[in-house]
Amino acid sequence: MRRYSKWLCLVAVLLLITTALFAAGQKEEKEDGKIVIGYATRELTAAFSRAAMLGAQSKAKELGIELIVVSSDNDTLRHLAVMDDFITRGVDGFIHAGVLDTQAVVPAIKKMNDEGIPVTALDNCPDGGKVEYFLSFNKRKSSAKAAEAMLEEMKKKHGGQIPNGVVIEVMGDLQANFALECTAGFNSVMSKHPQLKVVQGSGNWNNDDAFTVVADFLTRFGEEVVGVYVHTPDIMGIGAVNAIKQAGYDPKNFASAGICMGPEGRDLINKGEFSAIVGQPIYVSGEMCVELLYKIITGKPVPKAGETLIEEGAIWSPAEVMVNPEKAEGLYIELNAPLVPQVVSADDPRLWENRVSQ
Repeated sequence: MRRYSKWLCLVAVLLLITTALFAAGQKEEKEDGKIVIGYATRELTAAFSRAAMLGAQSKAKELGIELIVVSSDNDTLRHLAVMDDFITRGVDGFIHAGVLDTQAVVPAIKKMNDEGIPVTALDNCPDGGKVEYFLSFNKRKSSAKAAEAMLEEMKKKHGGQIPNGVVIEVMGDLQANFALECTAGFNSVMSKHPQLKVVQGSGNWNNDDAFTVVADFLTRFGEEVVGVYVHTPDIMGIGAVNAIKQAGYDPKNFASAGICMGPEGRDLINKGEFSAIVGQPIYVSGEMCVELLYKIITGKPVPKAGETLIEEGAIWSPAEVMVNPEKAEGLYIELNAPLVPQVVSADDPRLWENRVSQ
C-alpha cells in the first residue's frame, strides 16, 4: 500500500511537470505577438460572401493577424463543428460571418463567451449569447429608400405622376428575417399609393425562381405592370430582367429597384436595365470586424453606444453605434448604405463591387 502511494506521488509529480512545460510552451507561442482569429461563414459562392472575407483578410494582413477562414457550405452541423474546433484551438477572437440557423449557434457562442473569446458578427446575428459588435445596414430603411427611388423613376416614365398599375415584388425566402425586413420596408412606402397593386412571389434568393415569378406575373398582367421590385438584385436581378426580355418587353421601360447590388446589379444599372439599388457595405463589415477584435484583444479603445463613427470620404459613413436590436447581447454598428446610381455611380471605386476582382 505504501509503495502504491509512492507510485501515485511520482505520477502526480510527472503530470505537474508535463503540465507546466505545456503551459510554458503555450505562453511562449502567445508571446510571439501573433493574434489568431477564426472566421466561420455559411458559404463563399455568393459575391457578397467573398467580399466580406476579402475585407477581413485585407485588414488581418494589415494588422499582422492570422485569420482562419472556414465555410460550412450551408451545413449547420458542420458550422457548429467549425466553431467547436476554433474553441479547441484557443483562437483569440471569432467572426460570425453568417449562418443558416442563427438559433442553432447560440450554445457555441455562449461557450466562446465562457472561454473569453470575443465575438463580432456580420451578415446576420446569432439569436443569443454576447456579440461584442454586429455590423450591418438597416435593411428596412434601405428597402424603403429603394422603393422611393423606384417611385421617382416611375414618375419620370409616366409624365411626372405615379400611374395606376401593377408592381411585382420578387421576394427572398420569407423564413429569413432579411426578407421580412425587405418586404416591410418596401410595403411601408407602397401602402401610401393605393393606385399601385403589389403582387408577390418568392424568388428564393436565386435567378431561376426570380425569372419564374416575373414571367408568371407578366403573363397574367402584361402591360399593367409598371414596376419590378427585387429584394436582392445581386442574386435575383438578372432572372427578373431576363423574364421581362423573354416576355417581349424592354426592361428600360419599367421602374425597378432593390437592395444589395453586387456585380450583377452593377452591370444591370450600367446597362440601364435597373433603376436603383441600395449598396450593401459588406466589404467594410469584414474589415471592421477584424479591427474591432484587434482593439478588444489588445486593450485599445473601442466604440461605445451613442457614438457616431465618421470617416471622411467613406461611403459607409456616418455609422451609428447603438445597443444591438437583435437577440444577442452587445452593440450594433449601423453602416450607411448608398443609393446607386442616384448618390454614387455604379462605377464608384469605393463600392466593394469595384474593389474586389470577380
